[in-house]
Amino acid sequence: MESGAKEEGKVLGYNSKKVKKVAILSTLAALLDDPILADVPKKPSLSDVDTLINLELGSAMCISIFKLDGTSFDVAVMNSATVKDLKLAIKKKVIELEQSKMGHRHISWRHVWANFCLVHHNGKLLDDDAALHDFGVRNNSQVHFLPYVVSKGSGRHSKRRKHRFFHGLNKLS
Repeated sequence: MESGAKEEGKVLGYNSKKVKKVAILSTLAALLDDPILADVPKKPSLSDVDTLINLELGSAMCISIFKLDGTSFDVAVMNSATVKDLKLAIKKKVIELEQSKMGHRHISWRHVWANFCLVHHNGKLLDDDAALHDFGVRNNSQVHFLPYVVSKGSGRHSKRRKHRFFHGLNKLS
């Protein structure tokens, strides 16, 4: 008889946990649909929530990013953020926007940062370790993408290296 009661308790416990989880998820969905919380991502991480709370408290800033096609989006970073932090926030926001529009899509960020740079008031944000406030970036600032190619020291094109996979095999025969 005791084993039957234990099994019944497990079933009720499982169902109550499942019911609680469904209730929490539905409450979270209702909160995220609220227009006041429109800037919260659909699946927020702890750092996203922390940054948004700090934005409300004034210790973070909202920066408008303008793309080359004229569209823009906003990202939130801490007041003490570096250029690298801004790039990570841009990457996260773009991935979120692209997935909401078209599903999973791969973007080569190495290619993006090799061919484009961020600009604020004609100052190129090239040093990843530099603080944003050193460039004059403040709350509600505008940062633009600009085509940028890193120039080589000599100014000439680098020579292509020939990969000779079978080079050593020819000497054996």
